[in-house]
Amino acid sequence: MKRISRIWLTSRPTLLCAVVTLALTSASVAAASDGPGPFGVTAVADVTVQNKRVGALFDASRVGKLAGGHFCSASVVRSPQHMLIATAAHCVDDDDEDLVFVPGYRDGKAPYGVWKVGKRFLPDEWAKEQSEDSDIAFAYVEELDGKRIQDVLGGNRFVPGVATGATAVTVTGYPDTRDEPVTCTNKPTQRGRTQQRIDCPEFTGGTSGSPWINGNDQVVGILGGHDKGGTTADTSYSVVLRGDAAKLYQAATAGR
Repeated sequence: MKRISRIWLTSRPTLLCAVVTLALTSASVAAASDGPGPFGVTAVADVTVQNKRVGALFDASRVGKLAGGHFCSASVVRSPQHMLIATAAHCVDDDDEDLVFVPGYRDGKAPYGVWKVGKRFLPDEWAKEQSEDSDIAFAYVEELDGKRIQDVLGGNRFVPGVATGATAVTVTGYPDTRDEPVTCTNKPTQRGRTQQRIDCPEFTGGTSGSPWINGNDQVVGILGGHDKGGTTADTSYSVVLRGDAAKLYQAATAGR
């Protein structure tokens, strides 16, 4: 069954117009009112130490023919095992599906290797009812050529409990229509008690699982949650990372 990693309903001609308008408007407002900016502008992600930790998820059958085959995003997070990635629960909830993680993926190439996804950790609430308030997951990736992924690329700290909007965050991920990552910085806002949202254009299907990283290299959100990440490419969502997210991370780092 083909997975749809997030839903977006806007037609392409309308979407392209909206993207241009939003990018120009957001840049001017952010630069004037909230730090150096520009905020709310999406661009191709540069090759940096930080961005190398973000990658695309593929079905294992795509190894050897990666171009155009990714369906979700994920990122390396720190763990005692040095082999943990974080993503959205709806990206990895099929235990029968063999997956691989390709950090720093670009243009059909895997500059830092193709890593097999192993044991996965999902909240009970997701397994029972696919609650949008539990759309977060972790997974181990197996060693590659005797090396562990965190030892090769480093990892970001997973930090639940950070207040939504306390600082701007950078979202980086892989639209399934492109073979390069895109990135955008903006300040998230709350959508009720359990969800947070961010306005960044061009985050279409495939960007589910993208990390929201603050200036301290802390993952404070995972693209997913409400409507599996959102119904338009201009606004994305994440579960607010609180106690349940902390428990899941503890279970993953303990190997339970």
